[in-house]
Amino acid sequence: MTISVGDTLPPVTFMTMTADGPQPIESAAYFAGRKIALFSLPGAFTPTCSAKHLPGFIEKADELKAKGVDEIACTAVNDVFVMGAWSKDQGAEGKVTLLADGSGAFVEAIDLTLDLTKGGLGKRGQRFSMLVDDGKVITLNIEAPGDFKVSSADHLLGQL
Repeated sequence: MTISVGDTLPPVTFMTMTADGPQPIESAAYFAGRKIALFSLPGAFTPTCSAKHLPGFIEKADELKAKGVDEIACTAVNDVFVMGAWSKDQGAEGKVTLLADGSGAFVEAIDLTLDLTKGGLGKRGQRFSMLVDDGKVITLNIEAPGDFKVSSADHLLGQL
C-alpha cells in the first residue's frame, strides 16, 4: 500500500558518502525529532534530475530552512558512490544530504517504485517530495509519470 499523509516512514537503511567513506543511516534515527524535506528522483546524473530537481532544492535550501525545515534530503535508487559523486558534481554538500537507496528497499517499502527497465534503468523510485516531521509524513507530492511539477522545491516551499 502506497505511503500516505499521516503514515510513519518505514525502517530502512540508507547509505551516505562522508569524508570517512560510505556510512549507513538508519531512517528511524535520521528522521526522529526533526522536520525534513525529502524528495526522490529516478536517478543521479539523469537529465531532469540533474538540470532541475536537485538544483532546485540546492537553490531553495535557505528558504526551506527559514520556513522550519531542519534538513533537506534527496534519495534515489543509486549506489552510495554514484550519489557521492553526484553530490560533488551538483554542489549539494552542506545544502542537501544525498541518501542512497541502492537496492530500492525504501521505495519498495513505501510502494513508490518505478519500472524503467525498457529504458535500461531497471527498477527505480518515482519522483516525489514529502515533508516529514519526526518520522511522520505531513505533506506528500507524487508526480504523474514523466512529470516534474509537484515534487519541485518551489511547490514544497509553497506548502510550508
